[in-house]
Amino acid sequence: MPVYLGIDTSNYTTSAAVYDRSSGRVEQVKRLLEVRSGERGLRQSEALFQHTRALPKLVEEVCRKAPPPYAAVGVSARPRDAEGSYMPCFLAGVSAARAAAAAAGISCLFFSHQCGHIAAALYSAGRLDLIGREFIAFHVSGGTTEALLVGYDADRLLSCRIIGGTLDLNAGQVIDRVGVMMGLDFPCGPALEKLALCSERTYKLRPSVRGGDCSLSGVENQCRALLERGEAKEDVARFCLESVCAALDHMAGAALTEYGAHDIVFSGGVMSNRIIRTALTARYSAFFAEPAFSCDNAVGIAVLTGIKSEM
Repeated sequence: MPVYLGIDTSNYTTSAAVYDRSSGRVEQVKRLLEVRSGERGLRQSEALFQHTRALPKLVEEVCRKAPPPYAAVGVSARPRDAEGSYMPCFLAGVSAARAAAAAAGISCLFFSHQCGHIAAALYSAGRLDLIGREFIAFHVSGGTTEALLVGYDADRLLSCRIIGGTLDLNAGQVIDRVGVMMGLDFPCGPALEKLALCSERTYKLRPSVRGGDCSLSGVENQCRALLERGEAKEDVARFCLESVCAALDHMAGAALTEYGAHDIVFSGGVMSNRIIRTALTARYSAFFAEPAFSCDNAVGIAVLTGIKSEM
């Protein structure tokens, strides 16, 4: 039975998943890393320690849900498929995956965290058929805000070329900084969305853009100014999320103008936001991962492992 184990140890989430290639079903478990109240992130050394502590229990849990034997193990070994792309937090997953594969006498396959996000979105949207075809993908999170022209790569399955991005802060960084500014716990996305949905304000926004790129640092400054003027937190949250949406809207339009009609897939934790998702779906008929597959997860890695192993 072709069943595959995937592991991902990103900046803020430890995750493991099993993918059954025959049925298409997945089982996944994940745990957010702990960030102290008022802080805006973790040092890599602390993230690596938390991953090392959490990963054995999560692998045990996913193995109970979908027991071995597995045909192969896959793991996110780097943030992106680019020279010099590296973060220490991925070492925890690589060590566990290599040890598990060696003990079981099976292959260990290595992918990027970014490709895992895109694959999870394709799986969730029922569009794995796009692997092998050219499409546009967005990876939008606390660590990345990029528009990508995605093609086929015989080794990695997905080849990603950056065609747009942020010139300063990432979308997730802006959301978290504004949330912490308002006293929310990090990561702030879900709580900021909940606040924004209570607002009845609408905004006409002109994003700060240059070609296919955007600048988001001004959004943080504008939100701080709104709060200092006494604007309601609900309205500031709405302004923040609609500003991010306006920037992504511009990037998507620029990509389609430059490269012509393509399917568009949105991935990454920020894309689980209902306000942003609703607006971009209506405008572009784009594909989105369900929230469980938008935030950091190992499902995409397990899926890529299954597809690559059976080629």
